[in-house]
Amino acid sequence: MSSSTSNPNVSRAGWIMMASLLLSRILGTGRDIVIAAMFGQNLATDAYRISFQVPDLIFFLVAGGALSSAFIPVFSEYWHTDRQDDAWHVFSSVTCIMSLALIAVIGLAWAFAPALAHIVCGPKQDAAGMVAMMSRIILPAQFAFFIGGLMFGTLYARQVFAVPGLGPNVYNLGIIGGAILLGHVLQPGVMGMSWGALAGAILGNLLIPGIAMRRMGMRFRWTLDTRHPGVRKVFRLMLPVILGLSLPGVYALILQYFATYYGPGVNTALDSANRLMQAPLGVFGQSLALAVFPALTQFFAQNRMDAFRAQLASTLRTVIYLTMPVTALLIAMPGPIIRALLQHGNFTVVDTARTAPPLQMFSIGVAAWCLHPVLMRAYFSLQKNVKPIVMGTFATLVFIGFGWIVIRLGKGFEWLALGGSVSAILLVAAMLLDLRSESKGLDVMGIVATVWKAALASVPVGLIAWSASAALSRGHVSTLFYVCGVAGIGFATAWLYIFLTRAFKMPEASYVDRAMRKLNRKKDADESSGNHPRDDGSSPDAQSDLDNSEEPALGQEQLAEIDRIDMDTP
Repeated sequence: MSSSTSNPNVSRAGWIMMASLLLSRILGTGRDIVIAAMFGQNLATDAYRISFQVPDLIFFLVAGGALSSAFIPVFSEYWHTDRQDDAWHVFSSVTCIMSLALIAVIGLAWAFAPALAHIVCGPKQDAAGMVAMMSRIILPAQFAFFIGGLMFGTLYARQVFAVPGLGPNVYNLGIIGGAILLGHVLQPGVMGMSWGALAGAILGNLLIPGIAMRRMGMRFRWTLDTRHPGVRKVFRLMLPVILGLSLPGVYALILQYFATYYGPGVNTALDSANRLMQAPLGVFGQSLALAVFPALTQFFAQNRMDAFRAQLASTLRTVIYLTMPVTALLIAMPGPIIRALLQHGNFTVVDTARTAPPLQMFSIGVAAWCLHPVLMRAYFSLQKNVKPIVMGTFATLVFIGFGWIVIRLGKGFEWLALGGSVSAILLVAAMLLDLRSESKGLDVMGIVATVWKAALASVPVGLIAWSASAALSRGHVSTLFYVCGVAGIGFATAWLYIFLTRAFKMPEASYVDRAMRKLNRKKDADESSGNHPRDDGSSPDAQSDLDNSEEPALGQEQLAEIDRIDMDTP
């Protein structure tokens, strides 16, 4: 079947991206555990967090805008309308033009790193020297992220997800390796993580995808063609992102600046809490957004808006279903989660107590943060970039105003996290209402129904988790027993949530049933065939049967259109 008529397998893509990003979050948590155990929470770890301010800003405003909002939709449009030569020409031109611009910006930031460090450090000027030094190490990594992102974009358009999934995992491994191998050699020790981040970025975002692209027939040539309509379209779509201040892009940067008004360790505490909150963002929000993006761009290019609306609504409901119980757990047991994951080595009880309140405040906005990347991909697929950037800029201004009020009133730094959650919720609500008009009929009421049903099912989950974790914390148990206890609470409450959502007849609960049926069918096929399992645990015949079998019908009216075109969200 040609690329112009074939349906993307969003279910398969979603599982691949969810698995790869789940591994990335596990490695990210391992990275945070290593950092906490080796360095604790102090001025040096604050400087390490702040050192990413300028490099991340360059990526978000320049490279990130080109990737997410402009290049991928244009490349996909050419690719899925049988104009592959034009697609590769756009790839080559954007790569060359943006590489020159990015190298110039990185060079300027490297030259003025000391002055920029004094700006981003705010009142915490005693960290400026370390910040400038580590920023210079990290800056070249942004070039690797940009080139790698362009290559990942072409792979997404061709329904290849495994290779892009390696990027963040290799990056996290680089940071972990830098901390362990160089943390005791360099001064300050946290600088080892900066070198590890640079090595991980180059390996995971340049070398590995470059090798994969060459094997898949990448057609790159040096060109600075700005006259091609596709190239012009990329930069036209990119301009609003550069001029805007979208909340997710600059949120962490602004948060870190406000944190400099508090004592040593607060930057690290807020960043640690934010990273724990973002674990579901990576596993659920980003994975499903990346998986659904090629499908949405293809449907829009082919003018199949009924499929566009059905796929978008189903993905949004799935994200809500998966993230609501996470919110309940983070609100109910922030201390036990932090103690189980981070309270080792130099990370003390005091550090846990400092990190728990902002984690609770962050958790209020988990669902909104996870919905945002999906909604942004919907806008980018429609090639409507101005509206989301305007709304994102307004939400950013709300957060900035909230932050200044918190500081002026002398409130605790956990209120900064609350401001971020409130801003994210307002932004997502505005985007949902606007997309109902842009897509000409998005089922917003069905999405709202999923919100209140999932929230209602999450209340007993939170109450039971709070009671169980409180009982666990009162006893004097070993670290291993405590970690297993927290994991057991999470596992048990997850099954409680599934049971309650089944009772509420939520269609999203059927995803778990379908996954279990697949596992059972695979097990039965292995037993009946008598084949020896392969290295991956499956037999050849069983795998063939599964690949060729039809998906069991969901039977829910809300997913009828998704089932019809065989691309339901996982």
